[in-house]
Amino acid sequence: MLEPRFAWHLPAPLELDPALVAEGAERGVSERLVGILAGRGIATVAELEGYLGPALAGLHDPALLPDADRLLERLTRLRTDRGSVLVFGDFDADGLTGLAIMVRALRRFGLAAEPYVPSRLDEGHGLSSRAVEAAAAGGHAVIVTVDTGSSSVVQVAEANERGIDVLITDHHRVPELRPAAYALVNPHRPEATYPDPRLAGSGVAFKIAQLLLAGLPGGPDAALGLAELAAIGTVADVAPILGENRAIARIGLDRIRTAPLTGLAALLARAGQTPGSVDLETVSFVIAPRLNAAGRVGSATEAALLLLTDDPAEAARLADALEGHNLDRRVMTRKAVQEANAAVASEPGDAAATLVKGDWPIGVIGLVAARLAEERGRPAVVGTQSDGVIRASCRSAGGVDLAAILAACDDLLTRHGGHPGAAGLELPAERWEAFRVRFLDLAGASLGPGEPARPGLNVELVLPALGLDYALIADLARLAPTGPGNADPLIVVAGLTITRVRAAAGGHTQLTLKRRLDVVDGIAFGWTELAGLVGEGDRIDVVARPVIRSFGGYESLQLEIRDAAPSGSIAGVVARLAGGTAVSSAANAAAGPGAPAAAGARSGS
Repeated sequence: MLEPRFAWHLPAPLELDPALVAEGAERGVSERLVGILAGRGIATVAELEGYLGPALAGLHDPALLPDADRLLERLTRLRTDRGSVLVFGDFDADGLTGLAIMVRALRRFGLAAEPYVPSRLDEGHGLSSRAVEAAAAGGHAVIVTVDTGSSSVVQVAEANERGIDVLITDHHRVPELRPAAYALVNPHRPEATYPDPRLAGSGVAFKIAQLLLAGLPGGPDAALGLAELAAIGTVADVAPILGENRAIARIGLDRIRTAPLTGLAALLARAGQTPGSVDLETVSFVIAPRLNAAGRVGSATEAALLLLTDDPAEAARLADALEGHNLDRRVMTRKAVQEANAAVASEPGDAAATLVKGDWPIGVIGLVAARLAEERGRPAVVGTQSDGVIRASCRSAGGVDLAAILAACDDLLTRHGGHPGAAGLELPAERWEAFRVRFLDLAGASLGPGEPARPGLNVELVLPALGLDYALIADLARLAPTGPGNADPLIVVAGLTITRVRAAAGGHTQLTLKRRLDVVDGIAFGWTELAGLVGEGDRIDVVARPVIRSFGGYESLQLEIRDAAPSGSIAGVVARLAGGTAVSSAANAAAGPGAPAAAGARSGS
């Protein structure tokens, strides 16, 4: 019997400002799309202008970042002294792209800059003592960190003892006890007044590049050229594609499509992608995984060198290496996910979070945590043990601030860091059980009593079958570039009749869906069970992402189906439609027993 897998959350009612609707009309944007944007917080004329206007207008003055003046002063003095700098970047895609941005900017600024990428296994997250030793041995007067360092109190003290100034650029949570760095450039400092603190680590590095190169001949254009790296890091770190991040993504995508860096061009070619077709989905599923794979199963330094080289032959060699690492990573991750799922199979269904540890490569535990969080609809912590120490990665499923919870477990942890959606930690193995109990208690308190474990789908539009057309696709295309925090909208399409069902290779289900006289294709990725739950002649309502697919020179509408329910479940909602506009979740009351919307009607589910 077909039942929805998710809780469907329908849009809340909105009273649109007539001035907002008029502004949208002037820009060729429908009232329907204005309503979707308003639901995403773009609710004033100024915000709509910022969303639809030129990307450059969305960039803020980098001098507004905290300690930006101190960083610029120290690096200017270092240039005068003909000194050199060690650039320390994290080993994930955000840190690697930020590292490449910083090294390229510093070199153009006139400094000798040496990149340093830590070992995930031997050094872990944060500025390492080994890096401080390397800076001292190399005669570097300054260390610049990228995407890390806000919690590195001990390591900054070690650098200070050696006469090395540390300039931290980061975007992670700033603890109460701060490192004694020469500069701490982090938009999340409590006293910061930067207009948009949602920057990723690579985004902060991009702003520093703008700051350093602003006064140099050709410098501003050179800084903008680094936006392609910042766009990749921003998407890889799941930062919201809104505000300045969206401006960076727009500028960066344009650069990738027209004149990508040598290393990126080689990476895309090795993956069978053409630069001109790159979008943020390509960044998420093609570029970022290959950069991350180097740090997970190989050497992250290879990825850094790829992003720094201007030699096509070297770029091709490094792209081949990253492709191999990515294939290895897939195999290792698949095995680890299977083992982790088996280990947590007996967990209570109402547990507030999933915590599991096993003998897995440290490079894949973050991927396993992300998969568990997605599949189980709750936060996940996945640890691996070595020499009496457990290192773990955490991923949130929404509603839980991981960085805050780890801060509340500080007395049990050797070290920790991250942000609300993703974090990492290290602790002695004997403290795991005490940590597990406290984490579950804190996660449960964050979610609140009676919170269902079932994950939800946020629906932004409800349409009858005939409301699905090319005009809708053109409307939704104006949202691009979309990504985390500004995703392609999910819509409910009601009243579809199944004319064909087929289980497809790879665990997918393909459907042919009749509207009235014509049909539309549907694909449910990863939902192989759907083929056994429905049959020809069944009428269903679906939650889906509408797309246009091209084949053989022809274009057709397709629905990427995320969930489905027997037709009529939301009949009360459809009856209240006014030209396909977003509707109130209050209409759930008319949906009748078993309706998917009603199934998830509890607040925050």
